[in-house]
Amino acid sequence: MRAGARDVVPALARAAALGPFFEIGTDPDEAADPTWRPLPERDGSRLSDLVDAYAARLGTGERRVAASILFQGLASRLWSPMIAVAALGVVPDLSGLHWRWAPGAPIALWLENPDGWSGPAVPADLVHAEVVERQLRPLRETLLGVVPLADGLMWGNAASALAGTLRPGVAAPAAALVRELLAREPLAGTGSFGRHGFVRRSCCLYYRVPPGGEMCGDCALLDRRG
Repeated sequence: MRAGARDVVPALARAAALGPFFEIGTDPDEAADPTWRPLPERDGSRLSDLVDAYAARLGTGERRVAASILFQGLASRLWSPMIAVAALGVVPDLSGLHWRWAPGAPIALWLENPDGWSGPAVPADLVHAEVVERQLRPLRETLLGVVPLADGLMWGNAASALAGTLRPGVAAPAAALVRELLAREPLAGTGSFGRHGFVRRSCCLYYRVPPGGEMCGDCALLDRRG
């Protein structure tokens, strides 16, 4: 059922207590700050600036590497708080989501007029609609106008970010929700679970970050024969 601020704000506050990566602010006074931008960002020049900043921070001259890691980071910033509040029976409506970034600072998120849905069991349909359809698809389209990236890589990044929320201690309903979301298009087929946990079928290109050679734990390129 629909939920108002009295349900959504406390749930987001509890998620934020897990760390800054889980934080979506709800302070109404932030509306006075003109540096907040609506998310998903549809201005390619702004994402282009962010890609360049990521490239500089990573020390790489390959914009596609920086763009890939940027998209995975944005996906993580969306999935982490959403799965955390889903464990509390809440799904925020992300139509009022904003983002803010300044050189040297992490990407911040703020939700204007917070409301959403609540109930004893969070439907995967709602979470998918808010994160994948409302946020990730438009972000992907804008980013592709800046740097061309393969579909498998981008949705693999989104799936990796989602699977990364399955940290120890995640409630069983939230873990089931994550697995159901991973079985939906466009994430379906981007990876699978085995004895090594989630293993994706693509690579985010992190191994190309100087000095090179390092791989993520779920990378398709890792040798798991041992």
